[in-house]
Amino acid sequence: MTAVSTETAAVAAARELLARHPVATTPDAELRGLRFDAGLAFVHFDEGRGGRNLSPAAQPVVEQVFADAGCPDWTARNVIGLGMAAPTVHAYGSEPQKDLLLRPLFTGADIWCQLFSEPGAGSDLAGLSTRAVRVEGGWAVTGQKVWTTLAHVARWGLLLARTDPDQPKHRGLTYFVLDMGSPGVEVRPLRQLTGEAEFNEVYLDDVFVPDDAILGELGAGWRVATTTLMNERVSLGGRAAERGAGPIGQAVAAYRAAADAGRLDPGDLDRLMRLWTRSEAARLTNQRAVQAARRGTPGPEGSIAKVQMAELNKAVYDLTTEFLGPAALLFDGYAETRPEHAAVHGGSGDLRYDYLRSLANSIEGGTSEILRNVLGERVLGLPPEPRVDKDVPWAKAPKS
Repeated sequence: MTAVSTETAAVAAARELLARHPVATTPDAELRGLRFDAGLAFVHFDEGRGGRNLSPAAQPVVEQVFADAGCPDWTARNVIGLGMAAPTVHAYGSEPQKDLLLRPLFTGADIWCQLFSEPGAGSDLAGLSTRAVRVEGGWAVTGQKVWTTLAHVARWGLLLARTDPDQPKHRGLTYFVLDMGSPGVEVRPLRQLTGEAEFNEVYLDDVFVPDDAILGELGAGWRVATTTLMNERVSLGGRAAERGAGPIGQAVAAYRAAADAGRLDPGDLDRLMRLWTRSEAARLTNQRAVQAARRGTPGPEGSIAKVQMAELNKAVYDLTTEFLGPAALLFDGYAETRPEHAAVHGGSGDLRYDYLRSLANSIEGGTSEILRNVLGERVLGLPPEPRVDKDVPWAKAPKS
């Protein structure tokens, strides 16, 4: 089947579904369930798993059909589930795991979080110390995770834990799907610069995780985690956007408002146009990264998209605060939950909030420093940094 016929078939199916179940009269969760059942959730997934085994090129076309019909985009509400958990579960999950997890993930019934980073293992994720010890029927997990976005509302967590401390750090890890309601799971909010608490500390105290919660194979957690991380960078940095949309669109609107108010300084237009040019180059690069991800497991292109997103967002929102003038100092929208329309890319409707939130972009989803290392080694072919603990058993390696 050609790409054109693939897209045509998917679009026709989407339009037929919407004709039978109009957006105006069908509850959103119900419509998303019908969309999953029709294979229009992730069209490149297997049939019966929200897909149709079609070309990934059909996915953005299908998304546009539903968007044009007025369907809301709830990606920000379940960014871990839709952007990271879904492709990981589809790639490595058992048939029962796919049956249990994928549909409620897409409908929004189950929110997901990512239990990777730890106080002593952030950028060096493979050095994590959360332990999973064999017990009857499964594993007892003890440790601490941090910066866990949406853990306070999550039903499931993507958990990376160490099952064999006598192996080198990359080879002694196992990937689990954790029920966040399990006894021994404690979630503590972390208040951030915006005043909200969208991410958390998570304490795991002898939490039982059954054998059938392993995603992939025992001891192969790093390989599974790499799939999650690459999808994470694409989902955070490689968003699909129209020309002039997103943060740069907000900056243009702020510039016009500042011009009407007589608040512009010499050189403001030049600064805005430089950022516009960078944003357009990033948008086109992101399109390539998204398409690469949808053809299969994404590569280092996602790191390019993520670095660009982080640096551009901070620069764009820094400029918008100057356009606001003294009003930029009056942010008082402190809350404990993320504003309804806010995302990691901004767009909350409050430029002051978006500026404060953008400062986290160079940390979350992989720091810009680490991603530059990835690009240097895997794209440019530069010599890697020395790794003295690469082949040393984790239990004997020096700890930070």
